[in-house]
Amino acid sequence: MSRLVLVLGDQLSESLSALREADKGSDVVMMAEVAEEATYVQHHPKKIALIFAAMRKFAARLRADGWDVRYAELDDTGNAGSIPGELLRRAEETGASEVIATEPGEWRLIKALSEMPLTCRQLADDRFIASHDDFERWASGRKTLRMEFFYREQRKATGYLMEDGKPAGGQWNFDHDNRKPAPEAVDFGGPMQFTPDDTVEAVLELVEARFGNWFGEVRPFWFATDQSQARRALAHFVKHALPRFGDYQDAMMGDERFLYHSVISAYMNIGLLDPREVCEAVEESWRAGDTPINAAEGYIRQVIGWREYMRGIYFHEGPDYPRRNGLNQQRALPPLYWGAETKMRCLSETVAQTREEAYAHHIQRLMVTGNFALIAGIDPAEVEDWYMRVYFDAFEWVTAPNTVGMSQFADGGVIASKPYVSSGSYIDRMSDYCGDCAYSVKAKTGEGACPFNLLYWHFMHRHRERFESNPRMAQMYATWDRMAEDRKETVLREAEEFLRRMSDGETV
Repeated sequence: MSRLVLVLGDQLSESLSALREADKGSDVVMMAEVAEEATYVQHHPKKIALIFAAMRKFAARLRADGWDVRYAELDDTGNAGSIPGELLRRAEETGASEVIATEPGEWRLIKALSEMPLTCRQLADDRFIASHDDFERWASGRKTLRMEFFYREQRKATGYLMEDGKPAGGQWNFDHDNRKPAPEAVDFGGPMQFTPDDTVEAVLELVEARFGNWFGEVRPFWFATDQSQARRALAHFVKHALPRFGDYQDAMMGDERFLYHSVISAYMNIGLLDPREVCEAVEESWRAGDTPINAAEGYIRQVIGWREYMRGIYFHEGPDYPRRNGLNQQRALPPLYWGAETKMRCLSETVAQTREEAYAHHIQRLMVTGNFALIAGIDPAEVEDWYMRVYFDAFEWVTAPNTVGMSQFADGGVIASKPYVSSGSYIDRMSDYCGDCAYSVKAKTGEGACPFNLLYWHFMHRHRERFESNPRMAQMYATWDRMAEDRKETVLREAEEFLRRMSDGETV
């Protein structure tokens, strides 16, 4: 009797464990574009288009390889509208009574598959380098779960950038070399772009018709939608941008949306690229002498360090993790996150880029949109929902820990030893946003004072009981304590007035 082999939209890898377990001669692959997955949050239209187009091409590739693939497009008559519903429909159609699946990357879908009236075996997703058991063994007995120490174990396990059992270059981390401010010019034309073919064009028309009124612009659309294109995009980045990636990975520029970034995170997250092949390409460039160690190490750390660590944290902490609110922040997400006018250039530029590209790099997410949300007291559940809705690489296993843990400190310090908060000075140092801003980053109070300056101290003041004993924050509390009382009162009063105007819907 045949079995159904479930392939989800973020599992577009021929090496998928469910496909390896299946019998091509008798089992039936089931893939489906379903309303439930497209709408459980209002995803950026570019993200929906990327996944649907890549799914259609992957299904065609499996058919060409001899698989029996039952594929439901979103508007097909009879589409059940959910993954469990489609599995039940195909089971009745084929007579299958068992489903082989690779474990989904979200607790929501794991639960849905477990509760189906069909036997469903969920196999480990071994496209990731660290298994659940690997992470649990590393985490066992540790008082804190800091990424840096997980990353070192990953380096040892994979052998990436290792020489005779020791880290290449004599140190594990070259982060101090990777904090250069925005350059005067960027000599990289950006990530490789692809002209939509007939398959992609059909998907774009579908997405425009069904999701065209959601936040985000679906055109122009240039993402890779199959493995061959994704590999070309990787090779393009390694050859033309990787050597400068490390130096400027934290920099931000209004007219250079991509700087030296690869923009391939979504390709890894949906299965078009394997993280191992990405790391091997980066390491090969370093060993050939084409890429400096700080750039190679910085990039590989993003993949086998942060990416693998965030997934480990998501499953280690359990299904409640995305809704934690350890600082009890309750303010509603302001309209400026959806494109309403704001005089803060850093936020205006980042949100506009996000709407148009479905992309912003990690420092824009952490130190602009994330930093502002944290110091303004925004509910982290609303922040996490926003990140899920606006980025092309957003999946809960990676978005929740990055937002709830690293960005918003809502997990109480599981990921970070202190909150990632700053005044406007950090943004001024790392970007060109502040020069043409309506606010003055140099002004600490008064007319035109940068809101980040005011809200930074407001955050520190309102959470003093939680953080004043943190050694990494002691210096800043000492600075606050040395301020004259009238100045502190002015800062807090002006911060409160800013928050009131923002909450009332005024342009800020």
